[in-house]
Order: sequence, then structure tokens, then C-alpha cells
Amino acid sequence: MDILLFMSMMLLGFVGSFFSGLLGIGGAIINYPLLLFAPSGLGLAPFTAQEVAAISMFQVFFASLAGVVAFRKKGGQTAVVHKELVLYMGSCILLGSLVGGFGSRYLQEEVINIIYGTLAVIAVVLMLIPSRVKQDTMQGEIAFNKPIAAAAAFMVGTVSGVVGAGGAFILIPIMLTVLKIPARVTIASSLAIVFISAIGGVIGKITAGPIPVWPTVFVVLGSLIGAPLGSRASSKINVRYLRYGLVVLIAATAVKVWASIL
Repeated sequence: MDILLFMSMMLLGFVGSFFSGLLGIGGAIINYPLLLFAPSGLGLAPFTAQEVAAISMFQVFFASLAGVVAFRKKGGQTAVVHKELVLYMGSCILLGSLVGGFGSRYLQEEVINIIYGTLAVIAVVLMLIPSRVKQDTMQGEIAFNKPIAAAAAFMVGTVSGVVGAGGAFILIPIMLTVLKIPARVTIASSLAIVFISAIGGVIGKITAGPIPVWPTVFVVLGSLIGAPLGSRASSKINVRYLRYGLVVLIAATAVKVWASIL
């Protein structure tokens, strides 16, 4: 039974991290509902929302790290990381994720699920707003509102730290529609920002309480395999389809989570 559980956790980690590398997300937007419903549905091990959030946070950390490394290796136009954007948003999301990760210990399971479901719905709405940003804008020509970027990153970090997410599933729509950052730059830069967020989130979860160690280890192992494969596939897919794919994934998980709450 334990072997089946661990193999299942590894597969879940692989799935989440593959889409992490493919779409520039941390993977928690997919893995949170999977970890919450799949193990218990298969009769393996029911995890609480707090445990799922902790496992997801570690998965996000290692998946985003692997994704960042893979993007850096590719170089060129497929990996355009805007350093100033990462500096501003990364430092603020780090502080927010520390606050959210530590504060999650005081929240009930239903509250955590509601926060996740709300974030997912907001992300879908933002992603459906048409973006008029040119996709071929060069990195040096990008200008963005720094106060808005910093404030948004802190708020995203706080709420995503609660549910064990890196925050990319809400951060990406904000970068695309509010800050008007080109899609390729958004995907590459958001992965670096999510990694910084995950550092704070992991610290917060460690201080918040016990973590299911072995399930977390196998989820992370799956993540280390899936993230590089996803990032390689991303360079072969049209940016427009990456955006539509992200909308579909977020919408599907939002429906599942809200169905369980209601």
C-alpha cells in the first residue's frame, strides 16, 4: 500500500511540474486539488488541506528551481528573464509568502480551500481579458509600474503562501494584463519570481507545523523529472496556446474545488 501511495505521489508531482515548466507556473494550481482529492479517492491516504499546502509548497520550490535552470540553459528568445522585474516582484512576494506560510497554521481547512478557489476564479477572469501587449517586445524596452508590481507581488505572496502555491497562476495574469509584460518575458520571469516566493513559503510551512515527509519526497522526485520536460516543450508551442492552456487548467481545478466546498 505504501509503495502504491509513493508511486502515486511521484506521478502527481510529475504532472504538476510538467505544466510548471510548460506554462511558467509553480504547479500548485494543479497539484493542490490533485493531492487533496486523488489519494483519498483511491483509498490510499487522505491529506488535510494544511498537509496538502505543505506538500505543494515543497513541490513548487523544487519544480520552479528545475524550471529556472532549464530556461537558463535554453537562452535566446525562449528564456527572456527581466532582472529588474524579478528584483521588485521577487523581494515583495518573498515577504508575503513568509507571512502567508506561517499564518496558515491558524486557518481552518475550509478557509484554505476557499482561498484557493477564489484565487483560481480571479486568475481565470484575468486571463480572459484580451492583452494588447506586443509579443516581440525586446527586454530592454519593457517599462512597468513599480509600486503596483510590488504591491501585487506582496498580496499574491501572502495568499499563495497560505495554500502552498508559488502564486504564478494569479501572478501571470497580473503581469500580462495589468503590468503589460510580453508573454515570453512573463513566463520566464514569473518562474524566477515563483522560486523566490517558494523560498519564503517553505520556511513558513516548516515553522507552521509537521510535514508528511515521505509523500513530499516522492512528489518532489516527480517534480524534478517533469519540470525540465515541460520547459523544453514550451519552446515548441505558440504563446497563444500556452495562454489558452493555462486558462483551461485553472478553470477545471477551480470548478472541482468549489464543487467540494459547496
